[in-house]
Amino acid sequence: MSIVDEKSIFIAMKQDGPFAVRDQISFEHPFSRQNRLWARTFHHNRQMASKYRAVRDQLFDLLQIESFDEIPDLIQNPLLRAQRSERAYRLLGNLFGISGELSEIRGKIHEYMNTADAVIGQIRNKVLAAYSSNIEISNEIETSKNPVDLLLMIFDDRYHKKIRFEAKRKLVLMGLAGSIDQRERETDIENKFSAFLSFLNQFVWSPQLKIGELEIAYLASRHDSTDFSCTEVDVIDAETARHLHEFAENEKLTLVKRRLFHSNGQEIPVYVTVRKKDSAAKVLKLLRKNEKNPAAAVDDELGLMAVLDNVNHIKRLVRHLTRAAVKAGSMMILEDISDTLAGNNYDATSVGSSNKTQMLKFFARMGGMRVEFIIHTNQSYLNYRYQRGTSHDEYEVRRLFDSGVTEFLFPYEIYRLDMTQVREKQLQRFRKIIEQQG
Repeated sequence: MSIVDEKSIFIAMKQDGPFAVRDQISFEHPFSRQNRLWARTFHHNRQMASKYRAVRDQLFDLLQIESFDEIPDLIQNPLLRAQRSERAYRLLGNLFGISGELSEIRGKIHEYMNTADAVIGQIRNKVLAAYSSNIEISNEIETSKNPVDLLLMIFDDRYHKKIRFEAKRKLVLMGLAGSIDQRERETDIENKFSAFLSFLNQFVWSPQLKIGELEIAYLASRHDSTDFSCTEVDVIDAETARHLHEFAENEKLTLVKRRLFHSNGQEIPVYVTVRKKDSAAKVLKLLRKNEKNPAAAVDDELGLMAVLDNVNHIKRLVRHLTRAAVKAGSMMILEDISDTLAGNNYDATSVGSSNKTQMLKFFARMGGMRVEFIIHTNQSYLNYRYQRGTSHDEYEVRRLFDSGVTEFLFPYEIYRLDMTQVREKQLQRFRKIIEQQG
């Protein structure tokens, strides 16, 4: 289900929907040809009409008006607009469960606006970096954080179509950011993330190393010329890597900063990244899932990825983790286990995923937390980084384009980007970068 098809729940954003941003807007001609065509289009679609009324009523409540006819006066009256803005902040504060003075509520809403900008920034900085100038946020939108001002821009014909669309987009993304923040406060995610890091430092990693101390190593690998999958990999130290100056066409050198853990009297190295998904990434996931409820769509807020030398070390890490949890006073229950390290196909459910992905994946429930674990061997990790059709960079491109998110955020009639062509060009760009020597 795509976010831009007829089942999209984001009706306010659709350029083929009742709230599409047109070249011009007018309140003076309610029976214009454009308005008559609009009414005819949605008259027989009861579901669309119900969604339209719901969004319209929310808009009226936020502006504290009874009809669209009141909007021009509100645009022209700064004092009235300021009064409505103060009331709107309080309404949104209560919607998202924000307590405190008006200044605190306003600060939180502005944080959500910053997250909305960060969503576009994440796409500009990576997946659509080659088109950064095409999709740059208008200055008037980037500097505006007042929800009433943004809402009135949508209905102000003095503003260009692109600015009016971006005002609407920023409000929609702001709303998702607010829902995510409310969910994080309800689940106490910040404290859980801190507790998870403390668990790892106190019970999992070797006490012989200081907290945060890492050993530098490199994965020297050779890759198949057909699909660039890893055919051979050696672990070398930093000194050896320093003396490597030339690489064959299909060779790579990948840095890994490794920790240690004890297992049966042996110290085993493991490269680990621990992450708490940031708000902008969560907003993008909600869009990809065509979902507004963070509780239903974002189940991987806390995550750990580990890379070990072989499958035996992986088994020992998993057992070490469950024993460490017991030492910490909690059982560790492994849920939704998927193991494709032996070569069997991965049951890909996410848009853009490859069924050739090799990894051990599960959720670990412990100490009131649910953490996603993704565990690789050195070889499967290098495939995750570099293999054609499987690499994470390619996956990031596919999932944003194939879910309809790029078209949703940057519709063709405004940004003039053919997303089918852009998708193929970006996949080619990432492959060229990935397969560069060294």
